[in-house]
Amino acid sequence: MTKDLDRPLLGISLMLGFCVLAPLGDSIAKLLGGVLPVMQLLLFRFLAQMIFLGPVALWRGELRGLSPRVLRFTLYRTLFHMGGIFCMFTALLYLPLADAVAIAFVMPFLMLLLGWFVLDEEVGPRRLAACAVGFVGTLLVVQPSFAEVGWPALLPLGVAVLFSLFMLSTRQMAKDIAPIGMQGLSGVMAVAILAPVIGLGHWAGLAPLTMVAPDPGSWLLILAIGLIGSFGHLLMAASLRYAPSATLAPMQYLEIPVATLIGWLIFRDFPDGLALAGIVVTIAAGLYIILRERAIARASRQAPLPHPPAPPPAV
Repeated sequence: MTKDLDRPLLGISLMLGFCVLAPLGDSIAKLLGGVLPVMQLLLFRFLAQMIFLGPVALWRGELRGLSPRVLRFTLYRTLFHMGGIFCMFTALLYLPLADAVAIAFVMPFLMLLLGWFVLDEEVGPRRLAACAVGFVGTLLVVQPSFAEVGWPALLPLGVAVLFSLFMLSTRQMAKDIAPIGMQGLSGVMAVAILAPVIGLGHWAGLAPLTMVAPDPGSWLLILAIGLIGSFGHLLMAASLRYAPSATLAPMQYLEIPVATLIGWLIFRDFPDGLALAGIVVTIAAGLYIILRERAIARASRQAPLPHPPAPPPAV
């Protein structure tokens, strides 16, 4: 075990910070969604990431000598990140915060299935059964929301798909670029894509791409969502340096109760009985998959090494 991994309490504390910041950032997006167009909010979110982290990455020299492969996967990661945040910000216009976050937590099950199909990772019947149970739990959350608002209730499923691809892209390059450099470069790429699209849309008079002048209160919320979005993901990346992923993975489900609490405090939203049951089922299935992964990893480490073949008898 490395020296960094000898500090699990620090890693747990950093992950706890992420689990609070992530739904807090979503709640601010929900507040701003009624004031600013989603595309403009998305531009401000990544502009803040570029401004806050880009200069730090340059100063630390983390953007020097990047290979074409790293740049390519950073672009993929950025596109998936943009799409996922767009779907979440749009979903929050229609759904309670806790429901949107809980539906999006179908992502661990999608990650398991993508690892099976794309990366040819071994997945046993128990974990597949847990995936099925998790999907059922997600459907329990979706059903009352879909009955109330229609198709926007499915947007968090899009969040789950896009963030699963985002995580897979991150895995492919995480060892080749530091977290601050990765986030700073993603911010630059996102702004380079979004700014001309929104500018042309505004000039053409397209309503979803029209720029709106924020009031002073909105500017404070925009600054807050930029800071939270930029540094929340840094906390998650840094936590993995100090504690094993097997220790931290179950903690990510704390986002759901935190989102429920924040949603109740700010919006007075609380999941109904069916949605609450679905949240419990989703969390239970996800935790089972994580515990199963840990048990398999522990068994593989403790498996005895095969005995070398016996030497041939002397003649």
